[in-house]
Amino acid sequence: MPNLSIKDVPDAWAEALRRRAARNHRSLQGELMAILEQATRQEVPSSADFPAAGGLRRGTRTLEAIAQEQRAQFPRPVRGGPFAVDIIRADRDAR
Repeated sequence: MPNLSIKDVPDAWAEALRRRAARNHRSLQGELMAILEQATRQEVPSSADFPAAGGLRRGTRTLEAIAQEQRAQFPRPVRGGPFAVDIIRADRDAR
């Protein structure tokens, strides 16, 4: 069997995984194996899963094409709304 290694895992993630393993009465190795097993068993959705949307499409338009469509749909910029940076700062400062 091959060995896998993940480097530079943030301390908070490692601790959360240790707590999760303890809750599930597993070793850290056993918990990681269970997570990997679950992730590899999940099926990728097919276009049949999204009939109303005409199927699942990925990568059919470039960013430039999407931006052009948005500019055509909304030719004038929105004025008077909050800036994204202000929303982020308020959210951060609320913690």
